[in-house]
Amino acid sequence: MLSGKRILLIVGGGIAAYKSLELVRLLRKQHVEVESVLTRAGAEFVTPLTLGALTGNKVFTELFDLTDEAEMGHIELSRAADLVVVAPATADLMAKLSHGLANDLASTVLLATDKTVLLAPAMNVRMWFHPATQRNLATLGGDGHLFVGPNEGEMACGEFGPGRMAEPAEILAAIEAALGHSTVLPLPEKTFEPATQAPAPEVKPQPAPAPLPQPVFMARADGPLAGRHIIVTSGPTHEPIDPVRYIANRSSGKQGHAIAGALAELGAHVTLVSGPVSIAAPQGVETIAVESAREMLAAVENALPADAFVACAAVADWRVARAADEKIKKVLGARGPTLAMVENPDILATVSRKGKARPRLVIGFAAETTKVIEHAIQKRARKGCDWIVANDVSDGSGVMGGDDNTVHLVTVSGVESWEKASKVDVARRLAQRIAERLSS
Repeated sequence: MLSGKRILLIVGGGIAAYKSLELVRLLRKQHVEVESVLTRAGAEFVTPLTLGALTGNKVFTELFDLTDEAEMGHIELSRAADLVVVAPATADLMAKLSHGLANDLASTVLLATDKTVLLAPAMNVRMWFHPATQRNLATLGGDGHLFVGPNEGEMACGEFGPGRMAEPAEILAAIEAALGHSTVLPLPEKTFEPATQAPAPEVKPQPAPAPLPQPVFMARADGPLAGRHIIVTSGPTHEPIDPVRYIANRSSGKQGHAIAGALAELGAHVTLVSGPVSIAAPQGVETIAVESAREMLAAVENALPADAFVACAAVADWRVARAADEKIKKVLGARGPTLAMVENPDILATVSRKGKARPRLVIGFAAETTKVIEHAIQKRARKGCDWIVANDVSDGSGVMGGDDNTVHLVTVSGVESWEKASKVDVARRLAQRIAERLSS
């Protein structure tokens, strides 16, 4: 779908610049013409020779290069492409674009372009959560610029949290979506506390807004699922122990959100019931934010009736029988508190047994660490659902919080084992299967 398109890639300075080389390879594989601008800081991480060899074109680096200006001036360079992509989009580049500065070739091109700009932010977690960066993010979103990422994970500096540049395959999907529409993305309203690992005592964490919606999926009004209502649950649930502690599962929400986006892409009216996550909901999806399993069940029941229900959320099986009203204090030398646990409601089983109110297709997920297929078959029978999507989430699988997945689709007819793919590709394949089932 990208064949013949022209992309102007601006490579900023950051360790993530090496990913831009893989992005070029993926674009060229789809017969995309790639022109590139390499900042001085970016040239500290990738060389013009390497970037030029992969793009097959001259790499532009200097604003006041007379030869470059004679061959292709910065104004023409900024407007000859179908889309401008900044990867990595450093805090510096975002600040320049937000404030209209143009003191080098990259910032001048960004200010001069009349094309859509897609940014893939990459920076230290503290830089991402800094109020100045968040203000710039809001300004750029309001100006109509698109974003993909950043992802959450371990940084090159050793810290943990959002700030990792999106993977090349994610950026490629965002490019495909951006070239299919020019809608200004809405700004997020909900905020979340940043996830950090061992923060320095003197640094006070700043509340951070959720990342801007990632332009991976393009919601449509037509398509094979037009007129269908599908409910999707995603992310973890948080079951409070006291006002500051909770029980949860290690779910990023990436797979559930991707499924919601893929269903909307096929024309469905999607209600996404999401536990606490640090990723944004796809465009064109009705999103209901919840915290606990009981809240999630109530939201699902309120959203019925539906044609299909996809239970992708990693719901906590148990909760504390009575959460403390005040923070439980640690007493030196004393034993830790004993927590009395009670079972949470079974959302998948409850929806599967709704009788006349039961959706025509009910799909559950089974995250297993051993005997994946065997346990999934048993779960499908026990829950009363139609399909189970099973995957291995044991240590080393990289599924929890990762971008790829290997799943097995368990139905009454048997088991289909799908090859390893990105969570976006898994979502699109599952959405297509849902469309085929509901149309049969």
